[in-house]
This record gives sequence, structure tokens and C-alpha cells, in this order.
Amino acid sequence: MKVVIKSIVFASFVSTSVFAQNIKGMVYHDENANGKRERKEIGLANVAVSNGVEVVKTDAKGAYTLPKRESQVIFVIKPSGYQSPLNENNQPTNYYIHKPNGSPSDFKYAGSKPTGVLPASLDFPLVKKEESDEFKVLVFGDPQPYTQQEVDFFEKDIVNEVAGIKNVAFGLSLGDLVGDDLSLHNPYIKAVKKVGLPWYNLMGNHDMNYDAKVDSLSDETFEANFGPANYSLNYGKVHFIVLDNILYPDPRDNKGYWGGFREDQLKFIENDLKHVSKDHLIVLAFHIPLLNTVDDKEGNAFRLKDRNRLFELLKDYPHTLSMSAHTHLQRQNFYGKADGWLQEKPHHEYNAGTTSGDWYSGELKANGTPTSTMRDGTPKGYAFLNLKGNQYSIDYKVAGKDAAYQMEVFLPKVVEKRKSTAAGIFVNFFMGAKGDKVTYSVDGGKWNNMTYMETMDPAFLSTLFKFDQSNVLLSGRRPSNAETSTHLWRGNIPSNLAVGKHEIEVKATDRFGKTHSQKVSYVIEERK
Repeated sequence: MKVVIKSIVFASFVSTSVFAQNIKGMVYHDENANGKRERKEIGLANVAVSNGVEVVKTDAKGAYTLPKRESQVIFVIKPSGYQSPLNENNQPTNYYIHKPNGSPSDFKYAGSKPTGVLPASLDFPLVKKEESDEFKVLVFGDPQPYTQQEVDFFEKDIVNEVAGIKNVAFGLSLGDLVGDDLSLHNPYIKAVKKVGLPWYNLMGNHDMNYDAKVDSLSDETFEANFGPANYSLNYGKVHFIVLDNILYPDPRDNKGYWGGFREDQLKFIENDLKHVSKDHLIVLAFHIPLLNTVDDKEGNAFRLKDRNRLFELLKDYPHTLSMSAHTHLQRQNFYGKADGWLQEKPHHEYNAGTTSGDWYSGELKANGTPTSTMRDGTPKGYAFLNLKGNQYSIDYKVAGKDAAYQMEVFLPKVVEKRKSTAAGIFVNFFMGAKGDKVTYSVDGGKWNNMTYMETMDPAFLSTLFKFDQSNVLLSGRRPSNAETSTHLWRGNIPSNLAVGKHEIEVKATDRFGKTHSQKVSYVIEERK
């Protein structure tokens, strides 16, 4: 999937002197979109090109020069108003893999074959594309199929629902594209192709080469299948930085992995940001959330020195957002000065719900796919990142449900009249966070504030109880045990109303000012 440079004849020998030279080439306007530079097609000035560390801009004639590294992926940073050509799977072909000796040959999953000598001129085409400053991005968290059957579940519940979607600029998957079996990368690619959008991907911990002895080689198969693991692009007034933030093997004990960045990755971010306007929105996308617990001084989930360095690099950019996945929960994380953030306004990280939900668990639905509700009670689904200038908002869409379905309300079906009860009305507001306003009204009466709480979602617990108390095997696989939800509210349920059915309306307003509502009912009965 590397860029095809039709006008260049590759040599059949490797010269040490050639390896010592700089990389030179052109970025040009490919007017007829054939991937070949014609005599009349002009070079494009002021376009950024990178080798994953250094970032340079093309000159007035579209020429660039980069220092050559022994093994690297060279790529164009898409400028606003242009698009790199797409391959047959709707993936941008804006990169060239330069690995003279290829990937390690003893890896279970193959990486890149030896690429040999670089072309004398490494040229990249761009095609013009009209772009608005107001646009949407479709976001997938953790498809993570471990089998072809789970690829089919993903395709049936998620991909088919958005296939052919209109008025969306491009798609982005936030890692764990597959579950350890990297031979499933290709079935995943074929499935996502059906969406019909330009599609960008980032690497998760389940997309790595576990055979790697050093972190810089853990992305060899990912790069062969998707291109650079660290890159950036521009669209409208938004600059996206896509990163591999998994350190493997974990440098603390050489086992497992750790959230963090290598020095070369941090240098890439630093060099990249030098070419980005301060009034643009910076969207960072990576797999593992930046979050550590308040008293976690060691950074057991994410290496703190790397997070602090990232925050230092972002300190002069007032408009920022991070997006992550990995947890198979959904939450809004905010980083203030106590967390090392160096601005007055906290940094927002959207830790996205996943397209695989709780790893394809739960009872099977009528269409044969598992329910897959996540451990915090968030149903599986996908998100839309809505951009307007340097401002953003996010919508979550539950798979298979109407877009208005933004919360699950859990309450008793029947309450005894005039008897106090410890039962309550629980609202799981999927995109909610502490500080959001959730209110409820009974039978059109007074609106009452609900109390925010962090506990396990009772609706999800009832699902677990159903599996554990059933006298027969249920369809599908028992879900994972519940985790604390960070978007749960509670209100009291009145029992002193008239006997009969009563309607409760819930309204929830998120941090973007969007208000959502849902109606449910319960019954009050006299004890006979």
C-alpha cells in the first residue's frame, strides 16, 4: 500500500553512498489523479513532509529535502483543500516505506519486504478537494475481532449501518483494529471499505508484533498494512495528530506494555506543531488514554513523564482535544493543572465507546450478533466528531438504535403505594460526565435534579444476574463483570401518587449544550 511512483526506475543494487544521501522529492498537484507526474503538473509549495521525526515544508516549486534514516516511513502531511489518492480500500496512499532490509524475518506476522534503494526523487501526488471548515469525522473504537466470525459481527452491526453514509469527511479507527491475530487486518480493511469514506487507522496494543524485542519494531505489520504508525493531517481548521502510544515491551520489566511515547515520537510532535497555526484545533488520536488515578505517582497506566512532555508541547495551543479507546468503557477525561496541564482551561480527552462493545459478549439478538453492552452500561456503537472552525462537539450513536437514544433509564416496574423504597430511578447518560445536568419530571410536574454518582450500572448488573441465575445456557457469551460507570445519575421514585401508571421524563444536557430526553413509565399498586 505504499505510494506508486510510476515515473521512477528502481535500481537493482544497494549503494552505501546512496544510503548516506538525503531524501529528495516533490509534492505536486495531480490534476488527472493518475498517480503519475505529468510535465504540466506543478509542484505544491508549503506542504509538510515527514520521516516520522523531522518535518519540513516544500519550497516554492514543491521540492523538499529530508535527512534519511536507516529505516523509516516517509509521508506527506495532508494540507487542507487537498486529498492524497486512495487505494482500492479507501486508504490514503500518502506514504513510502523505506526499509532496505525489510522487517525482521522471524516475526509470526510479516511486515515489509526489503525495499532496496530509494528512488532518486520521491514524489507524492495530491488531488484538490473542496473542504469546508464545518465537517464530521466518523470514529470507531476497538473493532477488535479475534475471529472471522467477529469480523462478520462488526460488519453486520456497525459497518452495514453506516455504509454509504453522506456528509462525513473521513473515518478514523482508534486502534485494536483486530485482536492479536494480525492476519485479520485484511478482513477488517475489506469490511471498513464498505463505509465508502477515506479511512485512517491507528495502532492498538492488539495490533502489535509481540515478537518485537524493541518498541520501534512492534509496528512492523501495522506499517505494512496501514502505513505510518505516527502521522498527521489537516482538514479545514483542524490539525489531526495520530500516534502509537504503546510502549512494548514495557521498559519497566520487559513484559507486557505501557502507555507512553518514545523520544522520536515526541520529537515528531514537536516538529509537526511548528507548522501549525495557534488558532487551529489540535486533535490528538491514540489508543491508550492518558489517564492515571489521582494518587498514581508512578503512572501505572501511562508514563507520566511522557504525558507531561506532551502537555508541554501543547501549552501554547488553546484549542485541543484528545481521543482514545482501549478501555471498552466510555468516559470524558479532563486534565487540569494538578495533572500537569499548563493552561487554565482543562484538556478534554474523549475515551470512546467501542464498536465491539464488551468484546462481542452478551445474548444474541435476532440478527445473530451479540448485544455487547460495555461494562459501564454503554451500548456498543460509534461516534461522530463534529468540527466547526476550531470548535468541536461529539455525538455517540448506539448501533441499531435511533440517534435520539442517548440514555438508558432503569427503575422498578411496580411500586407499592405509600411505601418508602430504596429503589430509585437510574439514568445512564452515555456521553455524560460529572457536572452535566440531568433532571426528571413525573407526570409533567416539577423538574427535579438527579444526583450524580459513580457506581455500577444496575441495568448491566441485571444482565449479569440473568446469565448467572439462568437454569439453561443462554445464547451468546456471559459479559465481563461490571465496572464503575462515570455517567450515572439517580433520583427518588415517588410512591405517594395515585394507583396506576405514571410517566417519567428525563432530560440530560451535556457539556456541548445538547439536551436529550427520554420517557419511561412505572405503576403504583395497592398491596392486596
